[in-house]
Amino acid sequence: MEPLSEKQIRSSFVNCTKGAAARLRLPLDFAELPWEDLDFLGWVDPGAPLQAHLVVSRAQGPLGISLRIPSVRRTSAVKSSMCQICLTGHASSGVSLLAAPLAGARGREGNTVGIYICADLACPLYVRGKRQPKLRSGRYEESLTLDERLARMSGNLDAFAAKVAAA
Repeated sequence: MEPLSEKQIRSSFVNCTKGAAARLRLPLDFAELPWEDLDFLGWVDPGAPLQAHLVVSRAQGPLGISLRIPSVRRTSAVKSSMCQICLTGHASSGVSLLAAPLAGARGREGNTVGIYICADLACPLYVRGKRQPKLRSGRYEESLTLDERLARMSGNLDAFAAKVAAA
């Protein structure tokens, strides 16, 4: 992913007001982000822990999506969950159901779309092996190459972003 400026990020959001985009806080480590390892930028808002944000690179420019995190999370010590974006298996607390208001009038009416995603929104780092999930049985082995896994992750994220942005 190409590095983005704060202005590019704030102006990219399609499912929140301009005022909400102006008030959101960027990641605490924004200046040190490993842009070369990111296929999208995802973070939990440090000032609002029940809000998360994704910024996806697209040919038309970045697309920002605001997400809501549930205030109550159901976890289990024996169950595991899988992210729908990167297909990384986690202990159940490592995956959260996040809800994104739809863009436009449908979103203002309260319509949302949900997705189970890595709770720390670090999918690109899990796919590249730069971060390890907390699983009792270890990481699942795949026969896909890194490029194929990255393409799969991008396709899954693009499908989710298309659902949110569809007018």
